[in-house]
Amino acid sequence: MHELIKADIIKFGKIAGDRCLTPGISGNISVRCGNDIIITSSGSANSFLSEDDLSIIDFNGNLVEGNKKASSEKFLHIEFYKQREDIGAICHFHSPYLTSFAACGLSLSDKILPEIVFMFDEILCADYALPGSGKLVEKTSLYFEKYNVILMKNHGVISAGKDLKEAYLNIELCEAYAKTFILSKFLGGAKILSDRQVEDIYSLR
Repeated sequence: MHELIKADIIKFGKIAGDRCLTPGISGNISVRCGNDIIITSSGSANSFLSEDDLSIIDFNGNLVEGNKKASSEKFLHIEFYKQREDIGAICHFHSPYLTSFAACGLSLSDKILPEIVFMFDEILCADYALPGSGKLVEKTSLYFEKYNVILMKNHGVISAGKDLKEAYLNIELCEAYAKTFILSKFLGGAKILSDRQVEDIYSLR
């Protein structure tokens, strides 16, 4: 089981890198595995992962298996898993378009694309705290119960899903949405869906 999960993390790390969603050594990936969590190690590059870059930790953040220190964001991942039993994997990336909104401390709340309204409703931005700190966990975890994708001010984005594919695809879709939103500004601004149109979308859930 562990070997299959590790291979999956390596695969999606490379996909994310190929699509410029996780530049350099930024970001981290984890997958829940029973009472353990497999997570990328501190200082690793998601685009170029090997098995040696993956650590296994318990839900107290202790290293169970691996040759390297787990990501400094491990407690952010742990808290998401603790709050949400339905969550099986987490991606934290610094994808350029979503991170542009995070850098500005802006949420993506305008209802302009049906698939975003349907899947996420909105993408909120948590207050800033030092990366890797307890304060970051405290401020970002306020949104974990209701939202699967959350921006972190002056930092990046975190996405959770039932599995790694879903967690990754959430960011890919939201990154395209952020890009569309920015580009629409050059064309005069996106048209906002009406309240009735939004309610119609909600009814499809």
